[in-house]
This record gives sequence, structure tokens and C-alpha cells, in this order.
Amino acid sequence: MKQLVLIVALCWLALGRAGAYDFVVAQDGSGKFRTVQEAINAVPDFRKKVTTIFIKKGTYKEKLILAGSKQFVKLIGEDRDKTILTYDDYNQKKNIFGEDKGTSGSSSCYLYGNDFSAENLTFANSSGPVGQAVAVWVAGDRSAFVNCRFLGFQDTLYTYGPGSRQFYKNCYIEGTTDFIFGSGTAWFEDCEIFCKKGGLYITAASTPDTTRFGYVFRNCRITGDAPAGSFALGRPWRPYAKTVYLNCHLGPVIGPAGWDHWGKETNKQTAYYAEYKSRGPGAALKQRVPWSHQLTDAEAEQYTLQNVLHGWNPQTN
Repeated sequence: MKQLVLIVALCWLALGRAGAYDFVVAQDGSGKFRTVQEAINAVPDFRKKVTTIFIKKGTYKEKLILAGSKQFVKLIGEDRDKTILTYDDYNQKKNIFGEDKGTSGSSSCYLYGNDFSAENLTFANSSGPVGQAVAVWVAGDRSAFVNCRFLGFQDTLYTYGPGSRQFYKNCYIEGTTDFIFGSGTAWFEDCEIFCKKGGLYITAASTPDTTRFGYVFRNCRITGDAPAGSFALGRPWRPYAKTVYLNCHLGPVIGPAGWDHWGKETNKQTAYYAEYKSRGPGAALKQRVPWSHQLTDAEAEQYTLQNVLHGWNPQTN
């Protein structure tokens, strides 16, 4: 009798959990859809309310596209490490016409819709160390990621959208070279940034000259298995790149110079690279390149979530 009661209770719990979401994706057929793209396609265009999509554990090998007409979409994984969205395109992989797909064409997931959010998911490019291979391309405004992983090598996370605002909290992001790159304004809070062997640079921002803030890392941990001193915090993909680290722990992978100017002297005058109270073995602040900055208390106070994301507070959503 007790076993029957327990089985019934578990069934009601499962039904209640599934009922809390608009759509459920499961490879075994226990949800409404078997693929993530099918669920995304089912979201009404320009819906003004949040559509929640719960994704059960599994590795979903799909090249995903969230169109600009799919707004307020929220993806929730059952288990961060076991709910994996991945594909294996890369820069020099050929398309149907025999042409290189290119960096932009390599992404496993394209996010164009505004007000997108994701929780407890892994986004990956599984092509391996074959050059540029993007896991996620984020173009929409007000995109938020909480407790997600981004796996790849070169060019893992493409914060594409110029003028877009992006938020990453408690996330794990790994890669080799320029593995966080693009034009968007992005706030990284309590994230682990993992520098893999064979890499050189964490960020390659291309912040527009009209945009005040680019990348802000706050209370993040820079770790990795790369040799000591082999990584720089960033280099400017475009002349006015902006990247700031606040109260971050820098592991031994970070070299004393800290920053690179990408071989162009004028970038030293236009790019803005700064730190505030960096700590750890990679925080050789007195040895940083002279054109970088160590923020004063007053300067650091300007780097608030409200200021950087221009009034958008993703933590209230």
C-alpha cells in the first residue's frame, strides 16, 4: 500500500512539474516535442508573455534558430550538465555550395528574439579544436543566462548584437582564443571563465565607439588548464573595445601584461581595458601594460548593473 501511495505521489509530482511549463521537450517521447527546434517553432510569433520550454535530460544535436519574431522565450533544462544543446559546424566546414561556412555560419544556436532567457542548460559546439566554432550567437536584446555552460574552443560565445544587452550569472564559459567576443554589452556575474590549453586570449570585444560599456566581469573566477602566464584578459577585435574586470579572482593562467593590443598601436589609445581589485596569482597589477587602467573607487562605482545594462534589470524578471 505504501509503495502504491509513493508511486501515485511521484506521478502527481511529475504531472505538476510538466504542467508548470508551456511545452516539454523529451527525446523519449514523454513530452510534447522530441526536438528543441520543434518547440521553438511552436511559440506564437510576437507573443507578449513568456513562453516556457522545459527540456528533459539528453544531448540534442540540433542547429537551433530562435527567430526575431519569437520573443519572451525561456528555455529551462532538467539538469545543467546533462541537458546539452550542441552541433558541430565550424569556420572551414563546407556548405552545400562547397564554400566555407565562416565563423558566423558555424554557430550551434542562433538567438535573435528579444527577451530570451535560459537556465540550467549546456550550449556547446562539439566540432573540437578546428578553428573558429561558435556555440551560441546572441543577437537579441535583453538576453539572460543563469546557471548555463558554454563549451567550445575558439570563439565559443558570440555576443553578436550591437546595442544588445546580455546577462550571464553563475555560468561556466570555456575556450581557447577569443572565446568571448562580439559587439554586445554583456554583464558576467559570479561566472567561471576556463582557459583551455592552446589558447591566448579570453575576450575579443568589438564594442561600437558610441557604446559606453562593453564587457563587465564582476566577482568572476578565471581558471584553466593552460600554462601559467599564457593568457591575456582581452584584445580588441575592433578599435573601441571595452572590457572591465571587477573584484575577480585571476588564476595563474593570466600573464603579467594582462592585455594585448592586437598588433595595432592605435588600439592603445581607443580601447578601454580596466580592472578593479583583481586578486589571485594572475593579478600582477604593477606589471600590466601601461595603457590599461586600474579603477579608483569612484570610477568602479559607475559599473552597476543599472548603468551597464541601461536600466534593464534581468534579476527582477
